[in-house]
Amino acid sequence: MADAVAVWRSLALFLVAGVCEIGGGWLIWKWERDGKPGLWGLVGAVVLILYGIIPTLQASHFGRVYAVYGGFFIVLALAWGWLFDGSEPDAPDCIGAGIALIGVCVMMYWPRPT
Repeated sequence: MADAVAVWRSLALFLVAGVCEIGGGWLIWKWERDGKPGLWGLVGAVVLILYGIIPTLQASHFGRVYAVYGGFFIVLALAWGWLFDGSEPDAPDCIGAGIALIGVCVMMYWPRPT
């Protein structure tokens, strides 16, 4: 059961990191590109700093965590664009994101000898 808890914790950390990176970047994007108030940029910068901290809570090493996060980022970026900017992903987007997510889950969660 501890292994399942560790996987769920890891998945939650990837989700929170993704929301922080994409959300922080989006806030800065809106400030710079859409003329939102400076507070949007400031909050975006703070959220991006949080993104930099969250992956350190993962149990694996730096290279694997950041490589795997890339697959989660693909899926979360498409979801964010769809939810907040109305850019609906098409079939190739979804297929590619699914392939990436399967690949990174193999990297992160495949049982390894101890």
